[in-house]
Amino acid sequence: MHLLSILLQLAGDFVAIARMGAGLGAGIAVIGAGIGIGNIGKSALEAIARQPEAIGDIRSNMIIAAALVEGVAFFAIVVCLLILFI
Repeated sequence: MHLLSILLQLAGDFVAIARMGAGLGAGIAVIGAGIGIGNIGKSALEAIARQPEAIGDIRSNMIIAAALVEGVAFFAIVVCLLILFI
């Protein structure tokens, strides 16, 4: 019983560290999404420069890929916010 109370006290001390980790995780998710969408746009512009006649297919594929990256980033931010406030 004594060991359990010591472990519960230690867990209470790590709340601030967990909140800091959640904030850092949300920031890293946003930075990663920005880099990913930037790379998608760069690659799409290069592909359009090589084959201007395929602009419609390239644009639609770029939008789908960017939406998937953004969806993963939103999911990561929501998880970090849940850790932060719960």
